[in-house]
Amino acid sequence: MAEAQNIESEAAGEVRPTRLRDALRKARIEAADRTGVVVDLRDAEVARLEILSEALDPLFAQIPDSVDLFDRGISQGETPRLWIDVVAHIVMGRDKRAYRFVQDTRFGRILLAESHDVPEIVDAVTDYVARRMVEREHAMVASAVAVPVRSEEPRRRSRIWPFALGFLLGAVALFGVALYASLSSF
Repeated sequence: MAEAQNIESEAAGEVRPTRLRDALRKARIEAADRTGVVVDLRDAEVARLEILSEALDPLFAQIPDSVDLFDRGISQGETPRLWIDVVAHIVMGRDKRAYRFVQDTRFGRILLAESHDVPEIVDAVTDYVARRMVEREHAMVASAVAVPVRSEEPRRRSRIWPFALGFLLGAVALFGVALYASLSSF
């Protein structure tokens, strides 16, 4: 009977590690497949963003060199993004086929445009760039108007007259208090 239990435990011992080894091997293969799928999806996102970036080339070629508001580029992180400037960027939607043009504000993120079509996003970016350039022009004009140019230094006033007037008023007040004290003692 003891031999039967040893044979069963040896058989069970051999079967379990083999099953566990097989299960670990299978789990590792599945994890590698999932990782490969995630990498493939990220590569597909970057490729779609690069296609959009190439479609935006004519727009950014028209921007004068003196305007340094825009810094277009693709950042490859956990979520790839096509940056238009420091506050606006394009990411792929949840379905990885739709472009989402968003802007970060102090109140949160605003969706400016969303579409599966590259020309619609290019139009939205064109409108955004135009609005930003007009805002820049208004800011440049407002700052030039707000700062008046002074031609002369303001004349400094003498500080001796306020001192003399204070001294005289103090003396009169002290004389008045002394006079009042001498009259009230009688």
